[in-house]
Amino acid sequence: MAAAINYEQLNTLNAAYARCIDDDQLESWPAFFREDCLYKVTTADNHREGLEAGMIYADSRGMLQDRVAALREANVYERHSYRHITGAPFIVNSGEAEAAVETPFIVVRTMRGGKTDVFATGKYIDRIVAESGQLQFAERIVVCDSVAVDTLLAIPL
Repeated sequence: MAAAINYEQLNTLNAAYARCIDDDQLESWPAFFREDCLYKVTTADNHREGLEAGMIYADSRGMLQDRVAALREANVYERHSYRHITGAPFIVNSGEAEAAVETPFIVVRTMRGGKTDVFATGKYIDRIVAESGQLQFAERIVVCDSVAVDTLLAIPL
């Protein structure tokens, strides 16, 4: 019998996820998700109200790959980078192969000219599955604390 998903695994997953985005390895980002997944960026108010639409919404790994391709080839936006700081994950529910987890985050954005600001704060609400010894996101709902989200939400959170 396999052991339940634990804190060390969750911390490693979150650290690798943040490193992938922060180091501009976006082509690797979709691999953190199952083929049939949900990735959504929304506000705390919208999440509380149960509103399904998100500022970013993808319901498959293919949609995530398309988003990365669009960022690289089609979208025009000022170059910038992120630095993620994640808090300790809180395991809401865990079994042998699946866990419901909430993790607080802060994302700092640095623009090409060097200006640095707190870009987003909030929490990840995740459904994580273990398949073949590897953790993947079945769902990652990014719930931003602020209702005012910068229009330059190009890079995934």
